[in-house]
Amino acid sequence: METLNETYTYAVGRRKESLAKVRLFLGAGQITVNGKPIAEYFPGLIFQKLYLQPFEVTSTMGKFTISIKVVGGGKMSQLGAIIHGISRVLAKIEDKKYRPLVKKAGLLTRDARVKERRKYGHAQKARAMKQSPKR
Repeated sequence: METLNETYTYAVGRRKESLAKVRLFLGAGQITVNGKPIAEYFPGLIFQKLYLQPFEVTSTMGKFTISIKVVGGGKMSQLGAIIHGISRVLAKIEDKKYRPLVKKAGLLTRDARVKERRKYGHAQKARAMKQSPKR
């Protein structure tokens, strides 16, 4: 991939253990994730509907080129981090125009749900209790 010497807008999106660094350029509408096209990184129509949601809400489909670096977590949490990052970068470029739209759609809110830690004295999981012996 060639280097882009243009100016860009930058934002970070997070979800569970995933972190997505999103760069937004004015351009043809290509989206790359870790150097791959997004359709290759997230194949399928369900993924496509989810990652295009910020663009549908703001009516900016195909107006921007986006480069994303994502690390950590599984595919769904990476996708959640990407959606959060794209929404934040769109809200950053035109605050008055796009921010109310993505805010109303609930895309700017960081989903704070993370895996609950395992407690000592419990079985294998966070809340599962060990079996009690009968008398």
